[in-house]
Amino acid sequence: MHPNPHLDQQPVHHGPPPEEADLVVYAVHGRGQTPDYMARIADRIGLDRVAWVLPAAHDATWYPQGFLAPVADNQPRLDQALEAVDAHLRELLAPGRPPVVALGFSQGACLLAEHLLRARPHLAGAVLHTGGYVGPSEKDWTAAPGRRLSDLVVEMFTAQEDAWVPLHRVEATGAALRSLGATVELTVYDDPDHHLNDDSVHMIRRYLRHRLAPRAAR
Repeated sequence: MHPNPHLDQQPVHHGPPPEEADLVVYAVHGRGQTPDYMARIADRIGLDRVAWVLPAAHDATWYPQGFLAPVADNQPRLDQALEAVDAHLRELLAPGRPPVVALGFSQGACLLAEHLLRARPHLAGAVLHTGGYVGPSEKDWTAAPGRRLSDLVVEMFTAQEDAWVPLHRVEATGAALRSLGATVELTVYDDPDHHLNDDSVHMIRRYLRHRLAPRAAR
């Protein structure tokens, strides 16, 4: 057994093998979900030439408390989850591999937001649906060491009133990403359901289409 339980199982692959695709989407599920949930999202988006890589949280939860809890209250699982994301993306971003977009929903979006702001990986794009960076208070990320995100376009989605993710933290996360140079588009729905509605699926499909790079052009 791996000392990091989130690394005990390999991510699930959905669609073509990553090495044969024109784009890879690393899609992180939310609390209480499994890779099957993100596979259904992939099927709703319905793009050929896109490989989906779907990590699985230990016991279907990346960290135990809410994302606005004190960071210490979510340890060691939070750091283990971030380590798992980093390990998976390092493999996917190896030289000669297709471009990678990271996509997260709910707890998965919170995890990816935190990873983007801390690690600043070289991604082709990011989609954060109903999530924001972790911790009880807002932070200034510009003083943290690391590269800027000037080449990153981030699509964010959330509800005006979500039961678990307050709009102010989603907006603060968008502002943090912009402070590091990213281009951020935030769509706010008057939709109280904690889900990806048909409009957001349509917009994510369009976003991914724009990032499809034919193999001959790489």
